[in-house]
This record gives sequence, C-alpha cells and structure tokens, in this order.
Amino acid sequence: MFNMQTIGVFFGSRSPEHDVSIITGEFIISGLKGLGFPVVPVYIGKEGEWYIADALASLSYFTSQKQDIATSGFERYYLDLQQSRGKLVLRQKRMFGKSIAIDIAFPALHGSYGEDGAIQGLFEMFDVPYVGCDVSSSAIAMDKVLTKHFYQALGIPTTKFISFTSDEWREKKNNIHKQIMELPWPVFVKPARLGSSIGIKKVKDENDLGLAIEVSLRYDTKTLVEESVENLMDVTCCIIGNENPAASLLQESVFDSDLFDYEEKYLKKGGTQLGKAAQNIVIPARLDEDTTRSIMNSAIKIYQELGCSGIARVDFLYNKKTREWFANEINPLPGTLYHHLWEKSGVPFSELLTRLISFAKERHEARRAIIYTFASSLLAKTGGEKLGHPPIAAVCKAENIC
Repeated sequence: MFNMQTIGVFFGSRSPEHDVSIITGEFIISGLKGLGFPVVPVYIGKEGEWYIADALASLSYFTSQKQDIATSGFERYYLDLQQSRGKLVLRQKRMFGKSIAIDIAFPALHGSYGEDGAIQGLFEMFDVPYVGCDVSSSAIAMDKVLTKHFYQALGIPTTKFISFTSDEWREKKNNIHKQIMELPWPVFVKPARLGSSIGIKKVKDENDLGLAIEVSLRYDTKTLVEESVENLMDVTCCIIGNENPAASLLQESVFDSDLFDYEEKYLKKGGTQLGKAAQNIVIPARLDEDTTRSIMNSAIKIYQELGCSGIARVDFLYNKKTREWFANEINPLPGTLYHHLWEKSGVPFSELLTRLISFAKERHEARRAIIYTFASSLLAKTGGEKLGHPPIAAVCKAENIC
C-alpha cells in the first residue's frame, strides 16, 4: 500500500515566492502526517541549499526564526546520484552521514525552480513518482506569454497583449512603446514567469509605463503587457485528475485594489489565497448558469489540452458590464492546493491529498510502460571511423588545390 511509502514534501527554493511556498509546504506536511504517511520535509533555501530536519516540519519554526537557516546548525543534504533510481536518495556529505530515501515527491514549490518544470525534470530523470503537472505543462503554464499563445491556438478568449524581452526593450523601446499605446487602456505590466502578483502593476497613465516595465524586468527577462478587464470579477476554477479531470465550483475573489495583489492574496484578513479571508471569497461565484458552465468546461479543456495532471488552477477575468470572460493564467500548483475551494466542492482536504498521491502513482505507472530505448546498428556501422573533418589531403584532392 502506498501509505507506507515515504513522501518527500519540497518547499522554499530560489524564488520570490519562497515564503508562500513554506506555507503551502507546511500545510501539506501537516495534512499528510494526519493521514499517517511517513513524511520528509525537504526545505530548499534561498540560495538553493537542501535541508532535512524534524524541526522544519513545523510552520512555527519559520515564523519564529530570527537567524538564517544556513547558520542555525542544520546539515545540508545532497542528492546521491548512485542510489537514486526509482526513488530519491538524499545524503549528508560527511563520512557516515545520514541518508534518506523518498519514494514519492510532493512539490510545494511556487515560481522559479519548482513550479516551472525544473524540479519535475529532476524527478523524471530518476524515475520518481511526483504529484502535480509534468515538465512541459508546468513550463508552459508558468510562462504567461506562452499561455496566451496557447489560448489563441485553442480559440479561447484572452485579453489583447504584447510581450518583449529585456534586450528587446533596450534596443526597440520606442517601437514597443508605440505597440503598447495601441492596446486598449488601462494595461497591466507583468513579469512573464512569476506568480503571486509579484512585480505586477496596473498602469493608467502613460507617464507611469516606463517604471512599471523596469520593475517587471527586474523579476524576469521577459515581460507581458496586456489590456485590463474593467468592471472586473476575478473567477477561479480548480481541476484535479489525469485522463478524466474534474472541476471544482467557481470561486469569486473580491478585492479593493486595482488588482488581486500579494497583500490581498496572502496578508489582508488572513489571505484570500489561503482560504482565510472568508468575506472576500464567494463560492460559488455569482454568475449565471450558462456562464458558469462555459467557464468550467473551458477550464477542463485548457487542463486537458495542455497535458496537465494531478492538480492545477485556471483563472478567468469576467467583465460584469459586457458579460464577457477571458482566460487569464494557469497555476500548475495552487497555493495550499486551494483546499478551501475543494472543501466547498465536496472534496475534504484528506481526500484531496490521497487522490493527488494516487494520480501521481497512476501517471508514473503509465509512463513506465513506455519504451525509452531503441536497438540500432548505427554505432556498429560507424565502426572505427573517426568523426570530424576529413583529412586535409582528401580535401585538397577533392578541391583540386594541391
């Protein structure tokens, strides 16, 4: 039974969303322990170092911590390349150092190096089952620009936008500025590959545009500028499953500022994204039946076409005046797994966790049936011939120059 397998929960990492990841990680650890799973907390520091310790399985450690974890006495762990086959083996570097084997990986990482397909690639290299979206779906979902192009290819409504890199901004600033001015205003300026509304700015005045772009480019080398949806209702739909995914109810998030920012999501009144600011959450969203059905069906279609698995969240923007909706972003690892929305949708947190682990094992077994080798005579036919440039004499003769 998989409940006897050791689950490693990975959280922290080199990302501006580091602190949000700690909250998600500790929430998952607590839930898994409550179900009786053997759990290993794998905390990844802001410089990329890996730590394992019982103390790291408690949120109170991080909320009360005054000193840097790197100087607090915990030993680092390193990946054992020799032993990591079908499991992830982490080992202390010193002689006779402790080693820990992880059977199933549960990433609770947000943003760079965790939600973007990076660590998922590591798990796949070592044939380790892991929870959540795979490499390609995570990478596309994490990139707001690629997500926009994906929507357009599917014919799903999304807002008008342009995108550019930091190099393009330096070299073609006037041309890019002109394109932005041709968009419907106001506009949003966003780092292309970052979440939690970090680095995002709603720009209403052309004079504020340059600074908003410069701030965005400090967080990423690629920026998205898109039209703002006015008379806004922010709508969210969560999806779980592999081949036959299921949608949650729709959530409406109510906020006071120009955008659903970091403070509204995580700090104000306990945080809407954490499911605590109940007065700012309406479930189900106040939409008519046809619009609700259309958004839910589109969320499932996006999930399936992108190849998502396990869990993801799809955000939509709804104009209450025109009654138009637009697909916004895909989140391949919702903060705290959006447990509050699943609870309202009839899926308790304990059931959500066990189902996610089952989905991880189901996908892993399916992929193990795929053939990854191919018998070829290429090397035998190549024989002892040397690769590279032909001998100089042969070139001379062929070209009749010597």
